[in-house]
Amino acid sequence: MKILEVKHVKKSYTLYGKEKVPVLHDVNLSFETGEFVSILGESGCGKSTLMNIIGGMDSDYEGEVLVRGKNLSTMTEMEMDDYRKNNIGFVFQNFNLIPHLSVLENVTVAMQMTDTSEKDRNKRAIDILTEVGLKEHLKKRPNQLSGGQKQRVSIARALANNPDIILADEPTGALDKDTGDQILALLDSIAKRGILVITVTHSQKVADSGTRIVKVEEGRIKDDIQLKDRSLISYDGGEGSSRNLSLFASFKMALQNMKLNAKRNVLVALGGSIGILSVLLMLSLGNGITNYMNDEINSSMDPLLVDITKPSEEAKGMQGPEAMMLPGETFTAADIETIRNIPNVDYVETITSISGKSTMVYADQTVSLTQLTTLTDAFAKETITAGAFPEGKEILLPVKTASKLSGNDSPESLVGKSIHLYINEMDAKHKPITLEQEVTISGIYESTDPRAQMQPTGYLPAQTLEQMYADKGITIGPIQVNAFATDMKYVNDINAAAVDAGFSGSQSAKIMERITTYVNMATIVLSGIAGISLLVSGIMILVVLYISVVERTKEIGILRAIGARKKDIKRIFFSESALLGVFSGIFAVLFAIVISYVLNILLDNAFGVKLINLSGYYVLFGIVVSTLISIIAGLMPSSKAAKLDPMESLRYE
Repeated sequence: MKILEVKHVKKSYTLYGKEKVPVLHDVNLSFETGEFVSILGESGCGKSTLMNIIGGMDSDYEGEVLVRGKNLSTMTEMEMDDYRKNNIGFVFQNFNLIPHLSVLENVTVAMQMTDTSEKDRNKRAIDILTEVGLKEHLKKRPNQLSGGQKQRVSIARALANNPDIILADEPTGALDKDTGDQILALLDSIAKRGILVITVTHSQKVADSGTRIVKVEEGRIKDDIQLKDRSLISYDGGEGSSRNLSLFASFKMALQNMKLNAKRNVLVALGGSIGILSVLLMLSLGNGITNYMNDEINSSMDPLLVDITKPSEEAKGMQGPEAMMLPGETFTAADIETIRNIPNVDYVETITSISGKSTMVYADQTVSLTQLTTLTDAFAKETITAGAFPEGKEILLPVKTASKLSGNDSPESLVGKSIHLYINEMDAKHKPITLEQEVTISGIYESTDPRAQMQPTGYLPAQTLEQMYADKGITIGPIQVNAFATDMKYVNDINAAAVDAGFSGSQSAKIMERITTYVNMATIVLSGIAGISLLVSGIMILVVLYISVVERTKEIGILRAIGARKKDIKRIFFSESALLGVFSGIFAVLFAIVISYVLNILLDNAFGVKLINLSGYYVLFGIVVSTLISIIAGLMPSSKAAKLDPMESLRYE
């Protein structure tokens, strides 16, 4: 049955972009199943060019090549890939085996781009290798085989996808006489199964082994000699299923190649990890410092608290520390109701505070208080070192103030003692008056807040302070409102709403916001500097993959010859770049964990804090960013690999 026809095929090569050199001149041939045809001719006569055209490796020609009635020149690139994959099996003079794959893997690689399962692929490959006498060599690498054994592997690979045409380019050219005879006998047995076998040779002895000889001289068919009858057995092949190389298979091939250059790839991954490691440490340090400051502030005040004040008219036009030092206005009932109605406010407390007007007398000691403030739930109870909260006509004093009042005695000795509290005020007619009240010291506290240490504050119940003013006919209002959020996530929203309503937002929140901004700026700058190493690692991966493309040029040609599509080649190199990125990210994360652990131990021993906070989010971020950078770096090399000409790739040394 006629399977292949070559009609009026002409081929020319263009030299230096101008001169055309004809190689094939109006070639007309037809081939039938079961033939063992030898295309005989001297070097340069065009026989290999004709084989490449028949094999779908060269589409730049004039004329027609019909395979089972289908014209190769009208096929799309995808159809041509499928043709090489399912209809053609190549056997090369120099074997063209992939060196880092085993004998079994060299055969199954041709089937990885079909719908055959892995189990079936391995079974078929073992059956074919057994048939060609290599059952005992399945796990060996090509460099562990003799020339004849390598050629048998090449033939087994050619048969893997049940092709109906075998193209053998000088199949015995690199073999001794006895081994060559065995290979010719093997090819003859394949032809007797109904497969068309076409060999290209310059040896008359090889040509005489077939059923037919086609002599080629200077690109023309000089003679077509029938030596013996072809096999009449009908062979059912060349109709296999095809698909793209699976993602798993491409990653597997990428891993195998990376193992081949393990030392280099480990060094590349380590180099790439340095950039990711630097960024992770900078982000973790910034996160740790921010959390530490938040914890310190929250330890001295309720994290749900938003302390709100009402700026004076003079302070409204000012910003910075000067505005903060000016006394604010008192809140009206309407102001308090406005704050209470802000969304997500749980409840509010008012604070009445007297600044710079309070004096205490005990025995022969007189001490002034910078502030006298009513007590609220926001007070940090854990700061009380002696005594308890004040109730009724009681007062809570800072330890430094108590020390001055106690004289030579300990400050704790004052707990339960009575003192005289005086407040210097102005009455309604702006005349100076003095408010006096005998109060009992309920307890002593020691604040960790630097501001509280600079401004000694005494605390007493609101009704006690209000009653002192009421006795003199003076009504005082709250100077601060504490709004408590229903959840921490609403604190910033409540603070922003208070500012929008014309009040001054939480000073603690403002300070924390400034500090956090500065820390974030420093973190970004340091991370940006560390990010330069990310760029360097990306360039390094780019260079390594370009080198890999050059080193594996012949492998790319082999894969293209057995039907791999451009996207399959691209996927292999894409997988390799992704794996390099993953390994770089993993190395970076492991180093970051170890370094963070060691640094935190040192910081804890020296300062009692752990400032390196490497979160799970940062771990994931490091691996993902490393992978993305490597993938981007691998785009150009993988595209270059996919665009390589298969014929030129096979000739590459």
